[in-house]
Amino acid sequence: MQGGVFSIFDLDSQSLDLINTDFFVAGFVGYRFGDFSALGRIFHQSSHLGDEFLLRETRPNRVNLSYEGLDAKLSYDLPLGLRVYGGGGYLFDVDPSSLDRGLAQAGAEFKSPWALWQGRLRPVAGMDLQFREENNWHTDLSLRAGLQIENVSVLNRDLQILVEYYKGRSFEGQFFKEPVEYLGLGAHFNF
Repeated sequence: MQGGVFSIFDLDSQSLDLINTDFFVAGFVGYRFGDFSALGRIFHQSSHLGDEFLLRETRPNRVNLSYEGLDAKLSYDLPLGLRVYGGGGYLFDVDPSSLDRGLAQAGAEFKSPWALWQGRLRPVAGMDLQFREENNWHTDLSLRAGLQIENVSVLNRDLQILVEYYKGRSFEGQFFKEPVEYLGLGAHFNF
């Protein structure tokens, strides 16, 4: 099972208003054979505006975004810490019913075979390209690069500190038609 709850808040408001929450849950199956791996999922995502946001005088028209979908991805591990992947998917039981259904994704990851600072820091990077029929198949671009901290006990997991760049449509459900571009810093645990 995969699952997540993703929320955004207005930190400039007096009560730190909840703007939107997306719920995601998926059942999946994965398979690995040598350098090849595959992942298939059936998933649900729904999006909900926050109460404080709905009570504002100026607010967007509410979209009751909800859908189920199927997707599959294949990946191949290349020499020197490179991995490439790609796949596609299809949405069904969509609300609103006008939502286009096709999805595609491709990307590459790099995890250096050489660690620095006595094996504690490993350079990592990734590029993810997503294409949605809803967006006329235009590219949503995500780039990340930074360091993975290893052999240090942080919840018994490796920690990645990454600079992140994104340009594309919003991944916040209610605002899926809005263009977004940002540069940020992220901390990620790999489970």
